[in-house]
Amino acid sequence: MEQQRRTASGPGRVLVAVYAIFALAATSRAGVQIGTKFHEAPLAYLLSAFAAAVYIVATVALARRGDGWWRVALVACSIELLGVLTIGTLSLVDEAAFRHPTVWSVYGEGYLFIPLVLPVIGLYWLRKSAPAKADVAA
Repeated sequence: MEQQRRTASGPGRVLVAVYAIFALAATSRAGVQIGTKFHEAPLAYLLSAFAAAVYIVATVALARRGDGWWRVALVACSIELLGVLTIGTLSLVDEAAFRHPTVWSVYGEGYLFIPLVLPVIGLYWLRKSAPAKADVAA
């Protein structure tokens, strides 16, 4: 059964807007980094591009209606949280490997730690707007 409640309604609109801003920011950052100085830190810049792709997918999925899109948003926000926790931790443990920052370095320090908080809010909103379970009684 199609989800009737949209993840992009009410406070979800603000969430979609913030994801869209981060999609634009991360895509722009990765584009400039890859286009101008890829040879300096290919891993860091590819991680920024990956973060951008995750933000784009999350933005689209959160803005769309339906159970399938809800699942895509859930996966995207989960990957985002895992990514920011992993890259954030690695950037603190091995600073030499992350001399060039990514979107998720030091838990999103360059973006006021919003990349750390955003997937938590996204996952919370997805839980609140979860598709209703179909009645199995006939």
